[in-house]
Amino acid sequence: MPNVPPIRYVEPVFRPPSEAQSLILPVTDGCSWNQCTFCEMYTAPQKAFRARDEAEVIDSIRRSGELYGGEVRRVFLADGDALVLPTRRLLAVLRAIREHLPAVRRVSSYCLPRNLRKKSVDELRELADAGLSIAYVGAESGDDEVLARVHKGETFASTAEALDKLGQAGITRSVMILNGLGGPELSTQHADNSARLLNATQPEYAATLVVSFPLGEQRFRADFPGWRPLEQRELFAEMERFLAALELERTVFRSDHASNWLILKGTLGADKARLLREVRAAIARPADAQLRPAWARGL
Repeated sequence: MPNVPPIRYVEPVFRPPSEAQSLILPVTDGCSWNQCTFCEMYTAPQKAFRARDEAEVIDSIRRSGELYGGEVRRVFLADGDALVLPTRRLLAVLRAIREHLPAVRRVSSYCLPRNLRKKSVDELRELADAGLSIAYVGAESGDDEVLARVHKGETFASTAEALDKLGQAGITRSVMILNGLGGPELSTQHADNSARLLNATQPEYAATLVVSFPLGEQRFRADFPGWRPLEQRELFAEMERFLAALELERTVFRSDHASNWLILKGTLGADKARLLREVRAAIARPADAQLRPAWARGL
């Protein structure tokens, strides 16, 4: 079947920005939770959640190996939360990657905290030993009220437990927080408790995005009627409060997604003072700050 692609994709396909050079390998379609009111990624009818047939996934890996040989260095397990699969199935996938794509040095996946509740640290260590390197955890917030308002299905405690399990297993953790998710009403507690979550778990990577709704806010506002998007200065003020409360030792921090007005990059805590200076300068003198123009925010 020379004209048949080795991997069957169901569009739209999503992956973290840092996986731009990775082979995207779907092991599930959609998201097993898919109730977060801020998320537009898996709402299309064709993205209803299902686990891919194991034989299909293994065959896709084999055929990708035949076509691409030693060219593939990274693999991202799609879609929204590959770690919902039983450990046995994930190990079969990882072993097939090792056999048919021997040049791969990094395998990653999105991870919903809820999907680690039934996985032990020993199971996660098995996955790490088999090649799972990085888990991207969309924490969104460390504040329980914000999480409840947006139907995240998680709490501070459940997210912290999942991050601790991953850390104990030796799997690198990349945590995402949504700037502006609580609106003006919950901005302070959103910033404070999101920082508290990161301080408690010390992830290897952390990033912030600005919450946005390219397809409209109706779904979100139905359960959060008093919410409004933070204005630019309010976003910066929330970011300043968040950064000021962080007590991280060696976390690589990025706030450079297309949704962010102000691009921030550094390692926390080494660069905390510099990052705070940059945010405070943008608050005091936005006209002088190197902000991303509105047309370039990719929303």
